[in-house]
Amino acid sequence: MLALAGLSLACLGVYAATALSFSNRQMETLRQKELQVRYLAAEASSLGSTALAHKLDDALVGRQDVAMTLRGTDDRVLYAGGRAPVGGRTRSSHFEVQTPVGSMQAALVLDKSEDDRVLSRLALTLAAAAAIGTLVITAGGMVLVRAGLRPVRDLAAQVRALAADTLDRRLDGSAQPQELSELVEQINELLQRLHRAYEQVESFNADVAHELFTPLTTLIGGTEVALRKERDAPELLEVLGQQLEELRRMAFIVQDMLFLSRADRGAQARRETTESLAKLATSVIDLYAAALEDATLSCRVEGDADLAVDARLVQRALSNLLGNATQHARRGTEVVVKIEKDGTLVWLLVVNQGATIPSEHLARVFDRFYRVDASRSGAGRNHGLGLAIVAAIARMHGGQTTAKSADGTTLIGLCINTPVRQ
Repeated sequence: MLALAGLSLACLGVYAATALSFSNRQMETLRQKELQVRYLAAEASSLGSTALAHKLDDALVGRQDVAMTLRGTDDRVLYAGGRAPVGGRTRSSHFEVQTPVGSMQAALVLDKSEDDRVLSRLALTLAAAAAIGTLVITAGGMVLVRAGLRPVRDLAAQVRALAADTLDRRLDGSAQPQELSELVEQINELLQRLHRAYEQVESFNADVAHELFTPLTTLIGGTEVALRKERDAPELLEVLGQQLEELRRMAFIVQDMLFLSRADRGAQARRETTESLAKLATSVIDLYAAALEDATLSCRVEGDADLAVDARLVQRALSNLLGNATQHARRGTEVVVKIEKDGTLVWLLVVNQGATIPSEHLARVFDRFYRVDASRSGAGRNHGLGLAIVAAIARMHGGQTTAKSADGTTLIGLCINTPVRQ
């Protein structure tokens, strides 16, 4: 449509310019004949009408498209020469000729039929040229567009070949034009993120199955052993107590998974003003007094802040952080709970002294069911969701988590994004 519009405008311009040129030429022809008639009429007026007629006939020689008429003051025809067109289009000129013997009315008629035929043929030619040119441009445009979109089709074919189990593949952008290179890079980065997320989901499913399978196996085995022979009440109570412990462990896992699911769906923390975050941290430390004493660890709070938080969730996050620090801190060292203000952010950090966490593990400590050392003592009792819950609580408060470990000092914590009252 654009090609047709452009060519039509161009052809219309050519036609208009040609028609204007013909019109100007016709007007110039009539003007020249008018000057000639005036000159001849003035020159031949003294010779009589017969001499004037001969001169006018000579002036019309070779002009089959011009007719001339002279009339006197009494409207009598003094001269009529040339062949007036019949039924054709004409252009005429009427003027008065002054002579020494009187005035005459002259009329010139120019036949435009030949010019009209030329313009008609030109119009048909230009219309055909516009139509043919449009078809050629359309066909050429389709070929060029298809050739230009071939890299896109190749890219679409590569994307179409991807599946959930082939997300580790990357798109080949070597044959792509420069305009698509950035798009290929972005898609490859997206595939990398999707592959990592898919691996995390697969790992999460495997970890969930493993974490739930272990207590279920224990329950089934304990029940089968208990049913093999008759047992007295104390023995049955002991078996039921062991099964109750495993059931509670399963319930904790399911409860934590439900909490993480709500956090992933965008649940927000219910904020209430907390006058002292240090007091809240101290109350959690008191709950861990026995565990800290057993590990010969001391603990203190450094810093304070007053802000609006969900106190129950913050206590849970701090409890998980202290539990993690208690488990991994070197005996006889001190665990420090740091509270730091940074504009609208308040950081709640737990620092302990112990083995340095390798960098490849440090980036994944907040992943679900992830353990730096699964064979560590107590790994069976801790199902690996503690720090994942800390990350979820941070997100529910509009914050984030941090983890650093170097030279035997490990710092793990979260920040809460909330305006700090002045």
